[in-house]
Amino acid sequence: MSQRELVLILDYGSQYTQLIARRVREQRVYCEIHPCTIAASGLEKVKALNPKAIILSGGPSSVYGEGAPQVDPALFELGIPILGICYGVQLFAHVGGGRVARAEAREYGAATVTIEKPEGIFHRFRAGESIDVWMSHGDRIEALPTGFRTIGQSGNTPFCAVGNPDKKIYGLQFHPEVAHTPRGAEIIGAFLFDVAHLTPSWTPGSFVEESIAAVAKQVGPDGHAICGLSGGVDSSVAALLCHRALGDRLTCIFVDNGLLRAGEFEQVQAMFRENFHIKLVAVDARREFLDALRGVTDPEKKRKAIGKIFIDVFEREAKKVAEGDGASFLVQGTLYPDVIESVSFKGPSAVIKSHHNVGGLPERMKLKLIEPLRELFKDEARAAGEVLGLPRSFIWRHPFPGPGLAIRCLGEVTDERLAILRKADTIFLDELRSSGQYDAVWQAFTTLLPVRSVGVMGDERTYDETCAVRAVTSSDGMTADWAKLPYDLLARVSTRIINEVKGINRVVYDISSKPPATIEWE
Repeated sequence: MSQRELVLILDYGSQYTQLIARRVREQRVYCEIHPCTIAASGLEKVKALNPKAIILSGGPSSVYGEGAPQVDPALFELGIPILGICYGVQLFAHVGGGRVARAEAREYGAATVTIEKPEGIFHRFRAGESIDVWMSHGDRIEALPTGFRTIGQSGNTPFCAVGNPDKKIYGLQFHPEVAHTPRGAEIIGAFLFDVAHLTPSWTPGSFVEESIAAVAKQVGPDGHAICGLSGGVDSSVAALLCHRALGDRLTCIFVDNGLLRAGEFEQVQAMFRENFHIKLVAVDARREFLDALRGVTDPEKKRKAIGKIFIDVFEREAKKVAEGDGASFLVQGTLYPDVIESVSFKGPSAVIKSHHNVGGLPERMKLKLIEPLRELFKDEARAAGEVLGLPRSFIWRHPFPGPGLAIRCLGEVTDERLAILRKADTIFLDELRSSGQYDAVWQAFTTLLPVRSVGVMGDERTYDETCAVRAVTSSDGMTADWAKLPYDLLARVSTRIINEVKGINRVVYDISSKPPATIEWE
């Protein structure tokens, strides 16, 4: 892994920092996000990472404001290609002897930039060409540091794109990483390949090979590991990767909490036992979970109850495995966004709801952690899964929350209500697949509401439950819009659910976006 060419992204608190990383990874170049504090005073940590290029993110502060995050000016003397975005470009202008001030006209939204010099990051453009970009700033550069020149400008920002070709340092006042800058990928690509001369070698195949070797080395020739398999993409890819490294020295534990999708307990066992020949312990703990959820309606209390029982069950089963083969390692499907959040310059985000993935295994288990996917975004984990041989139909299943159907069964969770919910959900997903809409949406599911309403069926009055169907489009789940499904599809879904699922007499369609709503209801 030490042979990788690393792009170091310094996070100054931008809401778009993860997008920068995703855009770099899309160019098949490896990158990592680190808090800007590692470059604020002394550069030992930066030098230890040995980056081949550095990107300074945007951020909410003013570079001249009291307490604003800063950078050691020596960073710009290391001879490493640097790209500053928004706050990042203002920062190196500020510390380099230029001037940054409050703009007379703030810019938030679409703008047009004219290319003045097609060099460096604009190497792939023509002089005089205009490009659409996305702005989000209240300050602007009023004077450039020595050695810098303008290579692009907008109507309100004369120093909108600047560069110092001799030092290979460039800056943009706009955001090339967002979708609203249509040619932003070309700009980032020009920085990576035309300025920094990197090699596009970061691929799912190379990652899988490196990770198999790394896991084998970490566990050693005689070590054993346990994997908590949920049936989701993350844990499944992690399990299969570690199985390639360890073979029968890996044991997976799959807990049926009674909150899985229809047929999932059987499907996951067949997949991993019969197709991949992985040692799998399947645990039927449905009664324990449902007993713990009896009478619980608050969503956070549901999560905590599920988390507690999961830890109890997993610890019990893991102890049996450890006593049998001496397992001392625990495999988890942690992804890079979780790692980024834990080291974010901004600190922990506001808790909207407990994380979907149930975690927090007790320290008394004394298992050393293996997180083979901690460098990957979700789409990269899926690509790695394809390399490892997981069926595409499994890899590209819609995300499913760790607490399962408990948070899609609003109100009290009972066997009867879960059965109703599973039937309705199966119908919705079947209709999506048959109409060719399943792969067109990020996530789709049915939620059973704690609402009863009057209906008429067969000339008789009914007073039954209401279900909401939800489908959203998204690239990463961080933001989402409700999917504009065809009316005839929604009509079929509604008709089938009401006719085929006893206990539901009304179907509604959720047309809320994220934000302000979340994707899941609880």
